[in-house]
Amino acid sequence: MLTHRHIWDAVDALAARYNLTPSGLAKRAGLDPTTFNKSKRASADGKKRWPNTESLAKILEATGASLDEFFALVADASGERRGGRPVPLIGLAEAGSGGFFDDGGFPLGSGWDEVLFPDVRDENLYALEISGESMLPLYRDGDIIIVSPAANVRRGDRVVVKTSDGEVMAKILHRKTARTIELHSVNPEHAPRTLALDKVAWIARILWASQ
Repeated sequence: MLTHRHIWDAVDALAARYNLTPSGLAKRAGLDPTTFNKSKRASADGKKRWPNTESLAKILEATGASLDEFFALVADASGERRGGRPVPLIGLAEAGSGGFFDDGGFPLGSGWDEVLFPDVRDENLYALEISGESMLPLYRDGDIIIVSPAANVRRGDRVVVKTSDGEVMAKILHRKTARTIELHSVNPEHAPRTLALDKVAWIARILWASQ
């Protein structure tokens, strides 16, 4: 059963997924920063207030999250998440070797393990196991990330990038121009990287991570 608490918990979870407070999420979406404050979730007489469809649409647009992703968070909040479908999984370190991806970054070939992920419409999803420390404390060594090579990529998105030299890395897309992309790490000990676009084999957006 869908409840008031489940919807608000999903809004909070979406904010946390993108390293935002509920107020920060509202601000990024162009809403009043107090829109999602806990004090706004019920009136003075105790009547429940629900987030409206316009505000939900704006936070999905602002984060790049899909409706399926939001409803998966609702399902998590309700404890009723359905069994998922198998998604191919390999290690980030292995991903640079040949045979796992086509030129667009879509998964192919054999040798993949599998993980279960809630059923979504993107048939090209795959999972990577994080290695290294460049995205600490956001992603730890051994965390699983779900990647969509078909999703639109925008500035500020968490992404996986493969270079023409076979290097595969999880980063934050800081800037993209006609000739270069600038990638940032979460871990301040790892300096930003700027790559020529002709050195980038493909780039795909991270949709979800095990935490």
